[in-house]
Amino acid sequence: MDQIPLVDLAAAHAEIADEIRTGFDRVLARTAFVGGEEVAAFEREYAAFGGVAHCVGVANGTDAVELALRAVGVQAGDEVVLPANTFIATAGATARLGARPVLVDCLPDSYLIDPDAALAAVTAATRAVVPVHLYGLLAPVAGLAAALPSHVRVVEDAAQSQGATRDGRTPGSGGIAATSFYPGKNLGAYGDAGAVLTDDAELAATVRSLANHGSTVKYRHDIAGFNSRLDGLQAVVLRAKLARLGAWNQARRDAAVRYQELLADLAAAGRVVLPGVGEGEAHVWHLYVVRVPGADRDAVVGKLNAAGIGAGIHYPTPVHLTDAFAHLGHGRGSFPQAERAAEEILSLPLHPHLTADQQQRVVDALAGVLG
Repeated sequence: MDQIPLVDLAAAHAEIADEIRTGFDRVLARTAFVGGEEVAAFEREYAAFGGVAHCVGVANGTDAVELALRAVGVQAGDEVVLPANTFIATAGATARLGARPVLVDCLPDSYLIDPDAALAAVTAATRAVVPVHLYGLLAPVAGLAAALPSHVRVVEDAAQSQGATRDGRTPGSGGIAATSFYPGKNLGAYGDAGAVLTDDAELAATVRSLANHGSTVKYRHDIAGFNSRLDGLQAVVLRAKLARLGAWNQARRDAAVRYQELLADLAAAGRVVLPGVGEGEAHVWHLYVVRVPGADRDAVVGKLNAAGIGAGIHYPTPVHLTDAFAHLGHGRGSFPQAERAAEEILSLPLHPHLTADQQQRVVDALAGVLG
């Protein structure tokens, strides 16, 4: 029986292959390998899609987080508040610029940053809070930003939320956000790529300069920057996929609704806890994440994988329990909601080309594993 992948990049490529070849030919003919018109066009198009004034393409999502932090003035020695439940790159980007990650717990239902915990962690040394938009759902940025003292800025990690809104707000609107175009994202390149999104022209100019060796004019370097630029070939891929992203996100929403229906009996029996969507939240379902309380989650994932179901775990270890950030001094029990999520959650296959028959197979397999 055919495998059901967690993400089907081959199906996405098949849909745009001819367009990609034509676009690559344009880049090769112009030899515009770094920057160029394809990059400029993508930046305009993605800014319009995301409802912000400026999009600055960079080399990857981790760089995007660091560049956004630097743009709002975070420096070595400053504190940056971020959730323990996130991909390690959020903390890594903070540490790379010499700032100190200050971890807080997540909410028990959405697994997003706990706004009250974030506010409680703010000190005179805090310069930014980084709410992470997880699984396709936006964190409560507006309320958090309004409650923060004036010396603290919000920098959104929007790597998993391309096309999502909360109360009509998009990532970066009225502030600044970083996103990733890693291949598995809703909008994925054919390699590493990322962007910083903002309505603030000054912040956008700072990011663009920092990412280009501190330069806006060739061989004139006003600040010490580094090299993090989007290349023309990746921009071709991103433009082709962006033209389809609205439809692909809707296909993800449709698949999520099917999962909710197919998994209803398991949920009623308490075998799985399904994700929810609150009022005003437009989810784009980067991942479909369920909890399996009372089960050996790792064994469940292993059995699903053995049955050809590409289940995954996002994420198996909270930041504070990784060796990389053990020096922060948080032992097991420090962030109970993040730790519970790490032990119980699993991601089921979800992508725009997933069929209803495949979803039925996924649910049947999960029901069989859970007994």
